[in-house]
Amino acid sequence: MKTLNYACPKCANTTYSIGQMRATGSFLTKLLNMQTEKYSTVTCKNCSYTEFYKAKTSALSNIFDLFGG
Repeated sequence: MKTLNYACPKCANTTYSIGQMRATGSFLTKLLNMQTEKYSTVTCKNCSYTEFYKAKTSALSNIFDLFGG
């Protein structure tokens, strides 16, 4: 796993955890319960401040999301 040169902008702590979050985009994707938006998260382990970074999604993962729920 790649390490980041990260310092929390709130408390200056340098320990963090990385995660992912998926969300719906437009009205149609909300209606079909498709999570087409993907974000990477960096969360400070000291104060829990979280930053979101938009990530690319593939058409195949969107299709699996449609049929998998």
